Amino acid sequence: MIRKILGVSLLLALGVGAAAQQPAAPKTHLKVGDPAPDFALRDTAGKEVKLSDFKGKKSVVLAFYVLAFTGG
Repeated sequence: MIRKILGVSLLLALGVGAAAQQPAAPKTHLKVGDPAPDFALRDTAGKEVKLSDFKGKKSVVLAFYVLAFTGG
């Protein structure tokens, strides 16, 4: 019984410690419906691609998968 309590306490302490290490979300002036600011990212071939490259040509959908493909 004491082992179980200690194990649960350790898990809770680790969870609180991990949550405390998370950086704060960046502040933004953007509101729902505002146009996205221009930014650049690398595609799968390593080529830099800017959001503005698609303006008037295609629709862009961004999907963020937290911790995907990181092993973390």
